[in-house]
Amino acid sequence: MLLQSIIPEQRTVLYNVSWETFEALLRDTGEDRGSRFAYDCGTLEIMTPLFEHENPKIQFDRLIFVLAEELKIKIRSAGSTTLKRKSITKAIEPDNCYYIQNEQAIRGKQELDLTKDPVPDLALEIDITSTSLNKLNIYIALGIVELWRYDGERLKFYQLLENQYIEITLSIAFPLISVSDINRFIQKSKIMDEIDLVQSFRVWVREKIESSSDFRE
Repeated sequence: MLLQSIIPEQRTVLYNVSWETFEALLRDTGEDRGSRFAYDCGTLEIMTPLFEHENPKIQFDRLIFVLAEELKIKIRSAGSTTLKRKSITKAIEPDNCYYIQNEQAIRGKQELDLTKDPVPDLALEIDITSTSLNKLNIYIALGIVELWRYDGERLKFYQLLENQYIEITLSIAFPLISVSDINRFIQKSKIMDEIDLVQSFRVWVREKIESSSDFRE
């Protein structure tokens, strides 16, 4: 029996694309396009996400929101905002990104200018199929301090230190939370109803906070 593989992401790579052409593509395609761009010194990857990619993205966002709410941490979501710096000819559109430590610095802003504004504190990158660009290098160049990267099975947390990413076990933005904790609930999301998932995660977070408070006392 012939098994058909399901492609979670469709990728197109263009070479020798000038920064001006890249900027024109951003303008022409607009914010509502279904694809996401990554640009690195003339190489442009256009990725169109499908269900296997988009569903975990949504689950991550819900878990992060619960964490911020229960831990009483201020947060501002920036979604797949185009993060770009002409001076280094690099740009990327994360699956999700968030201002947490720098939330107050961009509160009230309607547009971001990374020549003046801080970059998001946390970015989520989902790459289930192989990518032609080294996206870690783009995030490093942009200065994203914390990156969560998910390949469909395994989640990794990275911290930017001395211009390189170091794999870490605990989140910087949410120090009580380990990579294995989040990965466990993301794996559960494949077989659980989404409401049940969020409710069970909220209960777990509250228990985690309570046990941590007991330990400090």
